[in-house]
Amino acid sequence: MGSAVRIVRETTEQVLAEWGISGRHPLVDPALLILSELVTNSVRHAAGMSPNVTVIYAAGSDTFAFAVHDRHPHKPALFSTVTGTGDGSGLGTVMELTLGLGGTAVIRGDADGKGKSIWITLPL
Repeated sequence: MGSAVRIVRETTEQVLAEWGISGRHPLVDPALLILSELVTNSVRHAAGMSPNVTVIYAAGSDTFAFAVHDRHPHKPALFSTVTGTGDGSGLGTVMELTLGLGGTAVIRGDADGKGKSIWITLPL
C-alpha cells in the first residue's frame, strides 16, 4: 500500500509541475493528501476484486480535477462521512478537505456496474 501511495504522490507532483502549478500552491498539499486517502482506500478495500488502481488527472485554467478508479462495485456514501455516519475509511478527511477548499466530489460508476471512479474537482 505504501508504495502505491508514494508513486501516486510523486506522479501527481510531477503532473502538477508539468502543468505549471507550483509545489508551493496552497492546493497541492491538500490535493496530495486527498489522493493518498483515496488510493489507500482502494488498495485496502478493493484489492481483492481490483488489483489495479488508476488515477486520472485533468486541469483547466482555474481547476484541478482527479479521479481514483477501481473495479470494485461498492460505492461509498461520500457525504455520510461529513455528517459522521461514515465508515471511518479516510473519506471523512477527503470530504472535509475537498469541501473546505470549495471543491466537489462525485462517484461515477462504470457502465457495467462493476467499478467506479471517485472524482475530486478543486479550484485553483
